[in-house]
Amino acid sequence: MASPKLEDAVRAALVARELSLPQDAVGRTLQLLDGGATVPFIARYRKEATQGLDDAAIQRVSDHAAIVDAREARRATILESVRAQGSMTPELEAQLKAAGTLALLEDLYLPFKPRRRTRAQAAREKGLEPLARLLLSQPAQAAPRELAGRPFVDAAKEVANLEDAFAGARDIVAEQVAERAELRAEVRRMFAERGELTIEVARGKKDAPELARYQDHVGRREKAAKAPSHRVLAAERGEAEGVLRVSIELPREAVLIEVKRRVLTGRPPPWILRELSLALDEAVDRLLLPSLEAEQRRELKRAADEEAIRVFARNLEALLLSAPLGARPVLAIDPGLRTGCKAVSLDESGDVLEFATIYPHTGREGEAARDLAALAKKHAPAAVAIGNGTAGRETEAFVKKLVASGALPAGLKVVSVSEAGASVYSASELARQELPALDVSVRGAVSIGRRLQDPLAELVKIDPRSIGVGQYQHDVDQAALGEALGRTVEAVVNRVGVDLNTASATLLQSVAGVGPALAKGIVALRAERGPFRTRAGLREVPRLGAKAFEQCAGFLRIRGGDEPLDASAVHPERYPLVARMSKDLGVARGALVGDAALADRIDISAYVDMDAGVGMPTLRDILTELKKPGRDPRAEFAEAGFDAAITELGHIQPGMVLNGLVTNVAAFGAFVDLGVHQDGLVHVSELAWRFVKDPGEVVQVGDRVRVKVLAVDLQRRRIGLSIKALLPPPSR
Repeated sequence: MASPKLEDAVRAALVARELSLPQDAVGRTLQLLDGGATVPFIARYRKEATQGLDDAAIQRVSDHAAIVDAREARRATILESVRAQGSMTPELEAQLKAAGTLALLEDLYLPFKPRRRTRAQAAREKGLEPLARLLLSQPAQAAPRELAGRPFVDAAKEVANLEDAFAGARDIVAEQVAERAELRAEVRRMFAERGELTIEVARGKKDAPELARYQDHVGRREKAAKAPSHRVLAAERGEAEGVLRVSIELPREAVLIEVKRRVLTGRPPPWILRELSLALDEAVDRLLLPSLEAEQRRELKRAADEEAIRVFARNLEALLLSAPLGARPVLAIDPGLRTGCKAVSLDESGDVLEFATIYPHTGREGEAARDLAALAKKHAPAAVAIGNGTAGRETEAFVKKLVASGALPAGLKVVSVSEAGASVYSASELARQELPALDVSVRGAVSIGRRLQDPLAELVKIDPRSIGVGQYQHDVDQAALGEALGRTVEAVVNRVGVDLNTASATLLQSVAGVGPALAKGIVALRAERGPFRTRAGLREVPRLGAKAFEQCAGFLRIRGGDEPLDASAVHPERYPLVARMSKDLGVARGALVGDAALADRIDISAYVDMDAGVGMPTLRDILTELKKPGRDPRAEFAEAGFDAAITELGHIQPGMVLNGLVTNVAAFGAFVDLGVHQDGLVHVSELAWRFVKDPGEVVQVGDRVRVKVLAVDLQRRRIGLSIKALLPPPSR
């Protein structure tokens, strides 16, 4: 039987209240989402409906609506189950309907939940439940033999004596106490507020070699609620490997006192008090603490996953927004020593013109110099892109020497480019489809060159998990990670915009409303008929209907086409509005595009039409686009500027001040590439003089930074760095 669907208004009210957002904005957002609108489209083109919610807020609404839906479906299932058992009471029904969290719902349902056979169930089958009720009722006057002797001792039921009867009754009492919803809620609160995460060496693993990876965490004892995500994930991994013993500890006596306070309400005779005390010990030690510790461990892991995924997504976003060199010819080199360097000339569109293998590090420098000079003379690159892997700095020094000597054109940019994930791409099916005639090693060089031209267009071809900007990425919920990273890619692609006539199918599939099938259809139609002349031409793509066109059109650009507005982020649905503006100014519509002075003459307030969904937010966006159509939000390209004399780890000494490039930001600090094939770490405490809770507030992936070397450990290949050491200390 399908669960009843919440009314839209009730659903919106719940989501709005639980997220502290305006109910009207949430309701309209949910209507749009339910109608098939994408998050990027809603955030960019429906600002009036959402009252200006950004894409992150809209995504939170979408995610929380799914949580609410799941909770309400579970509530309906529980209500139906309890009714079917004949156990429903008006009080219980009211509690189930009022429960505001899934945890409380499950606590209330726990006594009625079908389960495997327990000790308490076995005791009930022996007829001992009345005795358990007697103990819990705590009568002031009662004699043990009068009440428990004959009725419950029954050899046929394996209750040989009075002690057996009391043991079974205690099992029932322990289970009933441990299943009390209000008690579970209180102990859950105690775990959240006072529970301590402890990390110890597992028994017999003191000398295990794997333990070395966890030395920074062993012996830790801290409030679980404040434990950083990287430590929680490290502890989980170490426990899974069998070298760590991890627990969340809560003072047993504090829990027992709370349990007794809630259960021992009368003045029973000593023998009942003794039996109840034994039962409550059992409830705490065997049922409550293990159950809620496991629940708290799961919650801690979930929160650690969320934080790690958030950090990964933020780093990926910064990386995807790296400044592009632009549509300019590039000479790309994938460095190597014995096997040589693969050099590829790419045109401004990233197409391969010519490639060669050179050997600048095996005694054939002269030959390598002549080959590079010939490629540069023939194809006139604007820059040389050099992978930062093995022999990267040596190759960079070799090429810079050729530029300085005049063997290569003066002013030619020589840029170190991250190789992270390039080998994954070069061996992929996608690379085989794009570059079928090239060897895997040559494809790697092509990818390096294209990354310099347009990092976004190239990086979308690689699984983000292969790019190396996360922390403990293989230990988190992989489905949640994949979903979050996919959303990040989609958000960035739509923020930047995509050239409809040059984008690959991989890039196009991240455009709102497109997806893999339509992306292939767009590329196929483009190959068959030539470049699109207008956005309207998208309607001719098979299976690209009105809804898909509405969602994707504003994010696709056509430069030099028949419609000037197609080069901007103005949505085609607003072209008639721009036509009215141009008519009112007495100019052609195309004259408005790119003429800031002319656009400034428009009084946008005169065009507000709330019935048509056009308010000031939309009009301001249109005006911005008319002034600077299709403006790329990414920064201008700049070189990292590594220190030329520092090419290997052994060159680095404490006290040095070096240029670096932030390659990864984790919860505990930032990793910085110094050009020596080993990133250094700026611990969070060395980022600034002020307290920094989140390193992402100070630095982002791709930032150029100046750092001071604090320590170098050649054996462990660790470099300790500081940014704050180069900043003036705060004045007192």
